[in-house]
Amino acid sequence: MKMKTMLMVLSGLFLTASLPAHAQVRIGVVSSATGPTALVGIPQKNTVALLPAKIGDLTVEYIALDDASDPTASVTAVKKLISEQNVDAIIGPSGSPNAMGVIQFIAEAGVPLLAPVGTAAVVTPMDDKKKWVFKTTQNDDIIARALMEHMVKSGVKTVGFIGVGDPYGENWYKVFSALATANGIEITANERFQRQDASVTGQSLKILGANPDAVLVAAAGGPAVLPQTTLRDQGYTGRIYQTHGAALPDFLKLGGKKVEGTILAASLMLVLPEIADSNPSKKVATEYIAAYEKAYGSRPATFGANVYDAGLLLQQAIPLAAKTAKPGTKAFRAALRDSLEQTTELIGTQGVYNMTKDDHSGFDERGRVLIAVKDGGWTLAK
Repeated sequence: MKMKTMLMVLSGLFLTASLPAHAQVRIGVVSSATGPTALVGIPQKNTVALLPAKIGDLTVEYIALDDASDPTASVTAVKKLISEQNVDAIIGPSGSPNAMGVIQFIAEAGVPLLAPVGTAAVVTPMDDKKKWVFKTTQNDDIIARALMEHMVKSGVKTVGFIGVGDPYGENWYKVFSALATANGIEITANERFQRQDASVTGQSLKILGANPDAVLVAAAGGPAVLPQTTLRDQGYTGRIYQTHGAALPDFLKLGGKKVEGTILAASLMLVLPEIADSNPSKKVATEYIAAYEKAYGSRPATFGANVYDAGLLLQQAIPLAAKTAKPGTKAFRAALRDSLEQTTELIGTQGVYNMTKDDHSGFDERGRVLIAVKDGGWTLAK
């Protein structure tokens, strides 16, 4: 009886010890394939099929969930991926508020998060929780500096600001207002709206009343269009600037002639034919676009490229982590985090990544170009 009990205990211990580790790497993906952020989330979800199925000697399984653009659903999805699927890393969520809401949980579990979102707030200021987050889009300050340089050269003295009332819009105002002060530009109106809003008439009338030389819209995906079209309908004729959140084909389709002349700083993907072949990212971006078009018959938005780059980062980091621990273990996830932090000169679709202990975005000025909307398309701004 004692021997039988002992065997049962040993068997239980063996199973317990072996369950956490698995021969393949499991990567969770949370995207907003439905809801207000769907124009961002759909190309991200679609890109999962283009990520590497094998890295080194390890196979990779991707477990994709839709959070319907709801931050609460993002938390639920992340918890499920961690507790039920024992994932080694997570790519997502699509929205800035969604990503901000899951940081606590991925940090507690010790699971690296590759966040394809706009706001730099997911990685700055760096702390013990955000050290588990790696951002695959340009930080706001890199984009904002390019816009500010254009404003100064164009003689802009006053600017109206309208942004989404969440971490994306708030961090953009923080970064942009500091640059405006440093460059002697006055912000004469400061308005907010929600991503799901169907009207911004009140906010745009306040901006119109302030009569600024230019307006900056800080929103991502479809919501970036509404403030601009409303201002044009109300007769505003000044220059309108957008952030990299507007860098998608549907911005042109939904905005039509009302977004003509828009200035934004964003990924070189939008103007790839105009980019020199010597640019290291051109080849990677071209390969991604070709693969996406072959799979889906349409050109991807830059938001999908953020997920593709997450795959490139993991492709480099996973073999390094596997040298010290097995996938499915806490030690592997910690080693993966450390390996991601040591990323050096990794060429992505939108720029070159150099991660450090304090910089978990890693982009420099090679990660953006200044773009104008002309004749219903994108072109390098002059």
